[in-house]
Amino acid sequence: MTWRTPLSEFTLAVIAFVSMMGAALLGLVSKTRPAAEHLRDDNTINVVRLVANLFVVMTSLVIGLMLNSAKNTLDTNTRNIHMLATELIQLDRVMRALGPEAEDARRHLLKYIQLAVNDVDPLEENRYAEASLDAAGASLRAIRASDRQKLALWIDARRLYRRVVRQRWVVIDAAGGSIPTPLIVLLITWLAVIFASFGYWAPLNPIVTATFFLAALLMSATVYLIVDMDTTTTGIFRASNVPFQRAFDQLRR
Repeated sequence: MTWRTPLSEFTLAVIAFVSMMGAALLGLVSKTRPAAEHLRDDNTINVVRLVANLFVVMTSLVIGLMLNSAKNTLDTNTRNIHMLATELIQLDRVMRALGPEAEDARRHLLKYIQLAVNDVDPLEENRYAEASLDAAGASLRAIRASDRQKLALWIDARRLYRRVVRQRWVVIDAAGGSIPTPLIVLLITWLAVIFASFGYWAPLNPIVTATFFLAALLMSATVYLIVDMDTTTTGIFRASNVPFQRAFDQLRR
């Protein structure tokens, strides 16, 4: 189970911006400078550049991996919701074939989808929707098939119902994201170290300060984008309930 921070993606982005900008300004105003003989030593300068490049390369790799992981999480959640909506439509079709005996189960199923459509966050667990789905299952189990054809349809309906319940929990469980908080903290720390090193060697003037501000703003927006895609329950990249709306329209026909 991935431990996730309770902080929102916007708060993490603000923390990242303050950390990077603060580190850059701290490096700019620092009064401590290396001795002149160190600055004239090419080996010293080369080692410092190699270490700085190592931080930059590692940070770039981590950002790329986190973006890929966040994109996969978003795609997985979207695919899971589409699968759940499709299985709900299939279940309703089989229930219709069962005849009037399944009307009560269809009514509860329709209520479940309506609650899913009206839910602000389709990935979060809704106990009222769960109660409606459980009621649909109970009504389905109470049906007594009158012939072999109805029995086969009833067995198919029970199988589809179990798939719907399973897929619903898959949707809920996959909504937590895959990027652990320690990795996000490590990324922000590395970015702060990089900005501090840049600020340490840069001259103090308005152009440099404005450049650091824009760079910190860009990188904090990247952190926001990563966390927002990885937690598709809030923010810009959030799971859509459009598949549930389409399923609801199908069930009402």
